Amino acid sequence: MDLLPNEAKMFEVAPAVGSPHSGDDEAINDRYTSGEVRIVTEQARYPLTAIPGMVNSNDYELNPEFQRRHRWNDVRKSRLIESFIMNVPIPPIFLYEARYSFYEVMDGLQRLSAIRDFYADEFALDGLQEWSELNGKRYSQLPAEVRKGVDRRYLSSIILLHETAKSEEEAQRLKQLVFERINSGGERLTPQESRNAIFPGPMNSLCIELSRDENLRTLWHIPEADGETEEDFGRPEIEHQLGKSLFKTMGDVELVLRFFAYRQQLKSQERLTLRDYLDTYLRRGNALPKSELQDLSQIFKSATEIVLMVFGEYALYMYKEYKGKWRYTGRPTLTVYDPLMWAVSANIDKSAELAKRSQSARDLLKEMYKQHPQSFSGRTAERPDIENRNKLFLDLIEKILQSPPDPEGVVSSIPETDTEALEIGDAGTEGSQYPAGWASS
Repeated sequence: MDLLPNEAKMFEVAPAVGSPHSGDDEAINDRYTSGEVRIVTEQARYPLTAIPGMVNSNDYELNPEFQRRHRWNDVRKSRLIESFIMNVPIPPIFLYEARYSFYEVMDGLQRLSAIRDFYADEFALDGLQEWSELNGKRYSQLPAEVRKGVDRRYLSSIILLHETAKSEEEAQRLKQLVFERINSGGERLTPQESRNAIFPGPMNSLCIELSRDENLRTLWHIPEADGETEEDFGRPEIEHQLGKSLFKTMGDVELVLRFFAYRQQLKSQERLTLRDYLDTYLRRGNALPKSELQDLSQIFKSATEIVLMVFGEYALYMYKEYKGKWRYTGRPTLTVYDPLMWAVSANIDKSAELAKRSQSARDLLKEMYKQHPQSFSGRTAERPDIENRNKLFLDLIEKILQSPPDPEGVVSSIPETDTEALEIGDAGTEGSQYPAGWASS
């Protein structure tokens, strides 16, 4: 596959894997006293009345995409306010000083948002236990003394200062270290949620934007928004749950990142786990020029459009023999997504010819699964397996192009929606919660 000019140079310098250090006490003491790998922080306290102004200013980055997917309901917000009413100690928020007097919220986004919404009268207290008589009241409706009491409370913060690191790469590494450790005690974040917080930038924003691609959402049954305007795709409940889970965990954003990273993964993933490779790809991808990001965006959009147009809504399902009958598996799978999108993106210039052979494409796809079932069974995710599937899909595209165009007026057949469709969790999902890797990690 031909890469874009700057895209091809992303991995010319091998990622740092850490330098070895002597293990004797004197060397360890020297390393410690020199300040190596030491976080520089300061602490601050903010009166609650000042939080809305902070949050709405241009000096704080609140990561609105993460907030949209993890929005607290009114009960959780209310429980936080009740804690302030009772003066219960609240854990500090963590900020990262990205540049002088500009801060990214590493931990505490929902607390800050809840306080802002409370002072804006955007929700009424609900679910309070110790102060149940306040349920149904907004901030402006609270008794005067209670309102004054809340206004006297403070929210503490710990700020990771910019001078912690001597370079941008070291700053990102330490920021990731701190972020993962302060979040280890709460709800575990998925790798993409962590990336979204640690590596903001143009590539990350592009992945978020493209996760809303209509064709991608159709192929993976991803709702428009969690709990708001979820669309009914007419699929079994298990598929709705997969799509909702992808949205909730930012797995849809990782699907886009995977597509870009997969374009050169066999060349560039040496010595890195899948997670580290995707981290590195995103960090370096943020530095790509705007023109190449636009080109990559168009490649992705074209690929999802071709996959859906040529292979249909079941394009990412595997076709397997089960109880003597060939059926489609119960959900889309990464085992198909990665190589199919890769092969299609290498043939975008032939989209018009592929579109003329949609019926042949679907028949040949089924035939490929029947001839090579071993390539799509179990956790076949080592490098030879990946290369084999890549070749199978490239050969499939070539066979489609060599077949005669579909007769005019023929509508491509839609695969049967069998209530006994396989519900296979290998080859592409970890349970049904989050996409698995394409290689051992």
